[in-house]
Amino acid sequence: MQDQESRASAYTTLAAGDGFRHELEIKRSRFITVLRRAATEDDARTLVSELRREFHDARHHCSAFVLGPDRDIQRSSDDGEPSGTAGIPMLEALLRRETAPGVTDLSDVSAVVVRYFGGILLGAGGLVRAYSDSVSTALALAPMVKRRRLRICAVRVPHAAAGRLENDLRGAGYAMAETGYEAQSTVLRLALPDAADDLAAAADRLAAMTAGSASLQHEGTEWIDVSR
Repeated sequence: MQDQESRASAYTTLAAGDGFRHELEIKRSRFITVLRRAATEDDARTLVSELRREFHDARHHCSAFVLGPDRDIQRSSDDGEPSGTAGIPMLEALLRRETAPGVTDLSDVSAVVVRYFGGILLGAGGLVRAYSDSVSTALALAPMVKRRRLRICAVRVPHAAAGRLENDLRGAGYAMAETGYEAQSTVLRLALPDAADDLAAAADRLAAMTAGSASLQHEGTEWIDVSR
């Protein structure tokens, strides 16, 4: 589970899915890059294991991953390539990837580069460039999303009033989380920016919509994918 009290309140990651693949050929060697979103170290290592089985005849399955909103978990492996020529360049490509001008906040990403040796030695410098370029090129093409820490706030209203209020909240631009149902009320949940000014503005807006009959009840924070 991600640390919901991290220093960062947002970061960029891969869009959810099975992952993204891209292949480069450099001096007859094939470099197959696979990117996948990963929430834990186990997730990241699972990708390596899967690709070892799929590409069982490849010489190298080099890997790197960065995890967490604060990017505090970073690992890499050269998997038999000369030390420092594969895993570290791959990790640096993840860490240095700009997701917006001047912004390097990519995280929760596992990268594996499968290499089929083509018979021509690339040398240490050539390997560094090949592995770095393989990951950088794949990242430039892969779909990304913004992930934000949002405050989940509940609003309890009578069942008969819930539909209208939900429509009004959506119309005002608020993101809705999971709705719950109790015996006497519907529990609408809003996903709000985790900042005091935004929470206060939402509370005032809700009071105006309901003539003061409803209020926000804070339930904690969640990391949620949002449009960029």
